[in-house]
Amino acid sequence: MKDLYNKLEATSVLDPIAIDTTAIHTDIDLQGFNSALLLVNCGLDAGTTLGASHQFVFTLKDSADGVTYAVVETADMLDLTVVAGAVITIDAVGEDNSIYKLGYVGGKRYLELTYTVTGTVSMPMSIVLIKGDPEVSPVD
Repeated sequence: MKDLYNKLEATSVLDPIAIDTTAIHTDIDLQGFNSALLLVNCGLDAGTTLGASHQFVFTLKDSADGVTYAVVETADMLDLTVVAGAVITIDAVGEDNSIYKLGYVGGKRYLELTYTVTGTVSMPMSIVLIKGDPEVSPVD
């Protein structure tokens, strides 16, 4: 049987809301799981047109203890390059109204996701954490 339901756990990091200011989401706990996927679901920008002066920049850090965080390395991520700590930059028309996948394969227990807002932007957004490869299955 093809059973994905009992092998994943999904939790909300950010419930759907219009975002226009910088925020940090800390202590995203991966305990009991060996892989993680953050889904950043963005709607249409309602601010000034996206560009270099009006943008969202997402950075991801990890931590073994939930106290000392360091920027993730490219080797810790799937299918993306970490540039100066940034894992996603939304700074052009057409980059909004999208779902971004952040596949984390590093070995740390905690993640910290920050989005920095520059200029006049406002975008509906939600962030969901999907934890996989549980140490104990099925997942409750």
